[in-house]
Amino acid sequence: MRQQLREKIIRVCNDKITQKGETVGLSFYAFFANRNDDPELLMEAAEWWIRTHKLDHFEKAVKIRTMIEQQQ
Repeated sequence: MRQQLREKIIRVCNDKITQKGETVGLSFYAFFANRNDDPELLMEAAEWWIRTHKLDHFEKAVKIRTMIEQQQ
């Protein structure tokens, strides 16, 4: 996964946790605008989320942040 996407995921997870608390869940769509402005990045996130890690549609932001941080 490219560094740009890692940084974006961590930033979004941190924002959601700050706003809604440690138990907030999100899907990989949370990292993108409502319109598909970067399809390659979206597919990279989907690949990581669905194929590589076989995650549920919604996962805890804390879990996702930890997974990304451990891969750096």
